Amino acid sequence: MRAGSEGTGWGRRPEARHCGWCGQRLADGEGRGRPRRYCGHSCRQRAYERRAAMQRGGLPEDAVVLSAAELADLQDRLFQLRCAAEDVATAAEDGADSGELRRMAAGLVQEAKGLERLR
Repeated sequence: MRAGSEGTGWGRRPEARHCGWCGQRLADGEGRGRPRRYCGHSCRQRAYERRAAMQRGGLPEDAVVLSAAELADLQDRLFQLRCAAEDVATAAEDGADSGELRRMAAGLVQEAKGLERLR
């Protein structure tokens, strides 16, 4: 280990970064300067418009606002994730073979990835 590298994160794999508006994964760092927060100009503009509207409405900048339809969709997807997790647990308790458990775990991962994007 290099001198002075303790706690600097050298040698660690950087965490994946996502667009602050749409949630799309951002390309890994492209050199110097401030890390990107948005995948493009339109997402940056939408985020600015949201911040401006939040300030006009008196809500804190970090508030999360969902429509009733978005909330219902999120609740449905969370329910599907819980059901998939329960299916994996039940299959393991019932002695399912490793191939079946791997297939079910892959489905569980896909459900969880779908929840990463809120918009």
